[in-house]
Amino acid sequence: MRHSSIPTKFFVLLAIFAVIFAATPIVASAQMSAGLAVYFGPPALPVYEQPPCPTQNYIWSPGYWAYDNGYYWVPGTWVPAPQPGLLWTPGYWGWDDGYFIWHSGYWATQIGFYGGVNYGFGYYGNGYVGGSWQGNQFRYNTAVSNIDRNRIRNVYSSRSGVRNSANRVSYNGGRGGVTAQPTQGQLAVEDRNHIAPTSVQTQHERVAATSRANFSSVNHGRPATSAVARPLGSTTPQQHKAAPAVQQHKAAPAAQQRQAAPQQQRQAAPQQRRQAAPQQQRQAAPQQQRQAAPQQRQAAPQQQRQAAPQQQRQAAPDQRQHG
Repeated sequence: MRHSSIPTKFFVLLAIFAVIFAATPIVASAQMSAGLAVYFGPPALPVYEQPPCPTQNYIWSPGYWAYDNGYYWVPGTWVPAPQPGLLWTPGYWGWDDGYFIWHSGYWATQIGFYGGVNYGFGYYGNGYVGGSWQGNQFRYNTAVSNIDRNRIRNVYSSRSGVRNSANRVSYNGGRGGVTAQPTQGQLAVEDRNHIAPTSVQTQHERVAATSRANFSSVNHGRPATSAVARPLGSTTPQQHKAAPAVQQHKAAPAAQQRQAAPQQQRQAAPQQRRQAAPQQQRQAAPQQQRQAAPQQRQAAPQQQRQAAPQQQRQAAPDQRQHG
């Protein structure tokens, strides 16, 4: 009995560890497209409304489920493009060899494959119909994007490519997953040079992971904050305060002109006087000469008439003395 109890205890402990191991999600650093590998898939995509675009040339980045000891929701948000002409291809979870692999999103001049997942708001599983670039300005499709036309005027409206669906599956492949496969063109976009998520996007994801309310174990697939106008961690209150500063910056020239006018007048007065003095002298000299000339002409006869009798009186005694 004593010898038989040791194997029995061993198998009991082995069974307990097996149960604990099976209940623990398996996360492997598979490094396929720079992603994690999880043995069970993410929850369905929540239904939410898109906030209005805060400013020109921001591109919509749809919300998605990320993983960090459990799935958590990264709210959809508007993000600045790294440079004009680049479009955002969202990341997606894909089933591969018994695990769900996270394929990270990227920036490129064309939209690549994002698993056929219907993220909505222009990302309906294939391509993007939320807008397009015209030179250095992004032109928004108001049929699918929430745009304040008083703030952003470079818009158009087209329902082409819009696909409304009740399917909120958030992963590709596996049981119940989206069955879409990448085209040769989409694979070529991914193989060409593209830009990884920006620091604003990675910070947005990290901040989302700090709130337990975003984890599916807490919100049961219904996050309280499904989308935000600006990325998390971007100090939104300061940005709201910065808006009047832009108006002040635009209004500054008028105020500077009002403040500069008296100073310019004070500075200009001595200069005008200095400039005017030679000019007045030059203008006054001919005039004085013209005015003085007649007076001199008038004075000459008068002086001659006055001098003649005097000269005659002085000459008469002299003549008498000579006589």
